[in-house]
Amino acid sequence: MRQEECVKLLAEHGVKATSNRIVVVRTLATSIRPLTLAELEHLILSIDKSGIFRALSLFRKHHLVHAIEDGSGALRYELCHSHSDGEDDDLHVHFFCEQCQRTFCLDGVPVPRVDVPPGYVATSASHIVKGICPDCAERN
Repeated sequence: MRQEECVKLLAEHGVKATSNRIVVVRTLATSIRPLTLAELEHLILSIDKSGIFRALSLFRKHHLVHAIEDGSGALRYELCHSHSDGEDDDLHVHFFCEQCQRTFCLDGVPVPRVDVPPGYVATSASHIVKGICPDCAERN
């Protein structure tokens, strides 16, 4: 993703484009899978951990990224596929590989509908499938 595209994406979400924010957006955009804060810190040497975390927190607030709890103990972040400032309608299934500890988006896999009982208000859902990814299965 070019810098101009990053600036435009940030503006669409009501986020002021700073050099740090552009770097974080670009890193997330070029990743083929959701990344943890530690992975982002390893990839982005020019920004410290707290700077990356502040950017991610702001991005979550403005529905530019969403966080995935995959059971590994660390939140993973990815750019939202939908780019609505008002809501994140990126409901899709993720796959967590129990061998390599990577998480993958499974776009196109239907998400099961979950009806909650009266009185409950669902605000989010996490759909994680766990197992062995194709790369690890091939190595075994």
